[in-house]
Amino acid sequence: MSRKPQEDSLIELVSASWQQTMDIGERIAAQLKQGSVIAMQGCLGSGKTCMVKGIARGLCITETITSPTYTIVCEYQGSLELYHIDAYRLTCEEDFDQLGLDEIIGIRGVTIIEWSERIIKSLPEDSIKINIEIAKDHTRLIRIYGLEFAS
Repeated sequence: MSRKPQEDSLIELVSASWQQTMDIGERIAAQLKQGSVIAMQGCLGSGKTCMVKGIARGLCITETITSPTYTIVCEYQGSLELYHIDAYRLTCEEDFDQLGLDEIIGIRGVTIIEWSERIIKSLPEDSIKINIEIAKDHTRLIRIYGLEFAS
C-alpha cells in the first residue's frame, strides 16, 4: 500500500538565497529513486525552477535546466532520467492525459511537476509534495511532505 504524503512527517526548511534553495534540491535528489514523482507548488518567482536545478545537480545532470513553460516537458539524462514538467499552461486534467504525460510519471526516471495543483487527480498517491512560499522577509519557506531526510 502506498503512503500518502500527508501521512508522513512534514519537513520545513528556510532558504535565504537561490544557492540554499539549490543545495536543498541537491539533498532531496539523494533520496530519489526510479519512479519518484515530485509535485511542486508555489507562486510565480518562488523558486520552483531553482529547486529543480538543485535536484538536477544532485542527479549529476550537467545540462542547463530551464522552465518548460512553453514546451511543457523537458527530459534530461543523469544518474536517473529527469522529466521536468510545467503544468502552468494546462487547463485541465484531460490536457495532461492527452499529452501522454501520464505514461511518464511514476514509471521512468524522476518526474518533477511544477504547478502540480492543476493536475492533482493525475498524480500518484505517493508523490512527494514540495510547497515553496515567499516569506515577508523574502526568504523561502519550503515544506516537504513524503520524504525523509535530516534537516
